[in-house]
Amino acid sequence: MLLAHPAVLRDLVEQYAALSVLRAEDGSPEVRQRMNDIAYTLCVSTGTRDIDTALVAARHRLPGARVGDDSLLSAADAPADHPEPPELAVRVVAAPEAPQQTPRPAAAV
Repeated sequence: MLLAHPAVLRDLVEQYAALSVLRAEDGSPEVRQRMNDIAYTLCVSTGTRDIDTALVAARHRLPGARVGDDSLLSAADAPADHPEPPELAVRVVAAPEAPQQTPRPAAAV
């Protein structure tokens, strides 16, 4: 699957958020179409089928996204007693080598 560049995703997320705040779904046909176009592009860009999932997926692909981030709440909205998620360490494990097979002697006919 091709992935959209983070700058493109950020722009799409910001446009969708701005139109949502302005309640574009109640606006003119042109504004509603623009919102639908952005939602469709976000879904295609993230390989999802609905805008809510597309927004979460897009936000997780942006630089600075945290593993435990649900991308729906800002840091200011998070409960004060909820600690930040720990950073995850990535460990690269090599695939096991295939056992070497010794050639068998040819059978006499």
